[in-house]
Amino acid sequence: MDTKRFVKTYSQNSFGSAIEVWVDRETGVSYLYRRDGYSGGMTVLVDQDGKPLIGQTNEWE
Repeated sequence: MDTKRFVKTYSQNSFGSAIEVWVDRETGVSYLYRRDGYSGGMTVLVDQDGKPLIGQTNEWE
């Protein structure tokens, strides 16, 4: 399998900081990645009920 598991669906960069949304192609779960300077982190995106945002896994093939 040569396909990458995660795909970047959104990116915004400015002056050493970045906000990105990544999607797991196997599960459809979306993650928010935030970087500022030398630190950063990633967390699952959730809906208004606190459940993970899940899309169709075939959307990114």
